Amino acid sequence: MINKKPTLKKLSPSFGSSIMVKQHVDKVDRNAAYWHFHPELELIYINKGQGKTHIGNHLSYFNNSQLILIGSNLPHNGFTDRLTANGTETTVQFKSDFLGDSFASIPEMATVMSLFDRAKKGIRFKMETKAVIGPKIDSLMEYTGLERVIKFLEIINYLASTDDYSLLNADGFAFETEAQDSSKIDVIFKYVNKNFQNHIALDEIADEVSMTVPAFCRYFKKATGKTFTQLVNEYRVVHATKLLNESQMSIADICFECGFNNFSHFNKQFNEITGKSASNYRKEIKLIIQ
Repeated sequence: MINKKPTLKKLSPSFGSSIMVKQHVDKVDRNAAYWHFHPELELIYINKGQGKTHIGNHLSYFNNSQLILIGSNLPHNGFTDRLTANGTETTVQFKSDFLGDSFASIPEMATVMSLFDRAKKGIRFKMETKAVIGPKIDSLMEYTGLERVIKFLEIINYLASTDDYSLLNADGFAFETEAQDSSKIDVIFKYVNKNFQNHIALDEIADEVSMTVPAFCRYFKKATGKTFTQLVNEYRVVHATKLLNESQMSIADICFECGFNNFSHFNKQFNEITGKSASNYRKEIKLIIQ
C-alpha cells in the first residue's frame, strides 16, 4: 500500500520566534527516518554519534561528530542511528529570509546569502569549524528572543566566511517538484531502506508506486540523477562500511549481509563507491582507532 503522505514537511517555529531550535539526547529510531524536504534550511550538529548520512545524492557513514547545513528543498533522510554516551543532536531550522526580505538583501548579508545558496548542495563542515561552532550551536538552547537571534547570526556569519567545508552534492540536488509527486520518492526510499538486504526487482519497486518499469526508470533517473540499481548498491555499500566499522564479521559475511550475492561484485562496487577495497577500509579504521 502506498503511503500518500507528501514528503513536503511543514515546520512551525515556536510562537514569537523566527528560528526553531531543538535538541535531543535519545537514540533515534532508524526505521522512523524518512525521505523529506522543506523550504527551511537546517543546521545540524551532532557532538557524539554514529549513523548514515543521506542528503540528496550523497550517501556516507559517519562516526563521532557531524556539522552539516542542509539547504532549502534539499531532500534528506533522518540520519542518526544512535547517539553515543553523552551525545546530543542539535537542529536549527530557519528560512533564508527569517529576518525579512529587506534585511536579507542588504550588502552586509551578501556572504550569508551566498552560504545559503551553496547549502542547496549540502555542506559538511570540517574539524576546525566543528570545534569552534559546535558548542555555540549547543548553547543556543540557553537563549531566547533577540539574544538567540544575535547568537545565531554570529554562527552563520562564521560559517559564511570559512572555507573549512566540503560540498556533498557537487551537481546540486534541490527538489523543486510538487509535494504530491515527491511522495513517490518517499515511498521508494522507505522501501529500499527496509529491503536493501534482499534482491529488489524493478517490477517490484515500480509496482510500489503504481508505475510501469520504463516509466519508473525514467522518473527515478530524472528525480535522483542515478539509476535505481546504482542507488541500491550505494545503500548496500554504506551499510557495509558500518559493519566493517562496528562488527567483527568477516568481509565475506558482510558482503552477503548487505544484500550482495556475489563477492567479486561486492568488491567492485565497494571500490567504485568508496575508492578503496573493503579490507583497506577496515585497516584504515583500525589505524584511526589506535
